[in-house]
Amino acid sequence: MASLSRVQRRVLREAVADNLTAAGLLSPPSRRRVGLGSIAVFLTGALALAIGAGLWTLSSPVGDWLEAAAGRPRVASASAGTWVTRPPAVVVPESFPPPVPVDRTVFPLPVTRIVLDPGHGGEQEGTMATLGGVEKEITLDIGLRLRDLLRAEGFEVVMTRDSDVDVSLDERAERANEVGGDLFVSIHVNSIPDRRTRGVETFVLGPTDDPFLVELARDENRDSGYSLADLRELLDGLYADLRHEDSRRLASAVQGELYGALLRLNPELRDWGVKTAPFIVLIHTQMPAILVEVACLSNREEARLLARESYRQYIALSLFSGIRSYASGLARRPRAVAAR
Repeated sequence: MASLSRVQRRVLREAVADNLTAAGLLSPPSRRRVGLGSIAVFLTGALALAIGAGLWTLSSPVGDWLEAAAGRPRVASASAGTWVTRPPAVVVPESFPPPVPVDRTVFPLPVTRIVLDPGHGGEQEGTMATLGGVEKEITLDIGLRLRDLLRAEGFEVVMTRDSDVDVSLDERAERANEVGGDLFVSIHVNSIPDRRTRGVETFVLGPTDDPFLVELARDENRDSGYSLADLRELLDGLYADLRHEDSRRLASAVQGELYGALLRLNPELRDWGVKTAPFIVLIHTQMPAILVEVACLSNREEARLLARESYRQYIALSLFSGIRSYASGLARRPRAVAAR
């Protein structure tokens, strides 16, 4: 260690002399050839200084600061005066954030083909009024009127039925998927236990805890064409479709136009809004799909209105306005401008 101290002192003296010479306070030494022995002594001294500085750094607060900055905090070991580098802790999140839904506007796709589904048909008559009105006849008449309005606007229209025939619920959805429909609109007429009330409502697929809607869905889901073996697939489709926000937008547009227009001719009409219900006819459709209850046959006054062709035409016009409003809204959605 004594020889090491001498080397260190010599190196320091030479460094001081060099600094004084550079400052003009000391004359430069005469040039002489540097031998290999001097070079070896110099390198040995530099190495000793580096080792000493490293040991001092690792055993000092400076070493603590450097280790912390590198993300490797040090802790004291069991031996006094020594330190052990602790590896950085791995932070495991308690839960992963939910996936961010894709913005619908990134797919600016137009509506060109619409599938209309007049409820019931054939032996499935649906609800009946005391005055003789039958749901299957009313929905078909409104559906055909709506078809003509849409076609005149340039839409392509496919009907699940255009006559008084039996069509099961699975066949209706299969038909809509086969033709590649952009929208699916199922038309129905309601029956309410309280015969004094009347209103319109629009449904999208989803669960419900409303006892009346459970009963309504049970009635509408009869003769579906599915068996008990299909239950799991139906339930999977039910909960997967809850993500289809386009169905709700379509339902809101149709419901708003339907209630706003019919209220002028039917002042006692109530707006029952957009609701969710597990209608099988909506489960397997692969496009935005709604079911519209356009009137209440259980109400005598509304049954009289439905017996008039002009009122059924007005319903068809209201549905047409809602569908067109939804389709136009897709085309008019503002384009997002990214900040630069």
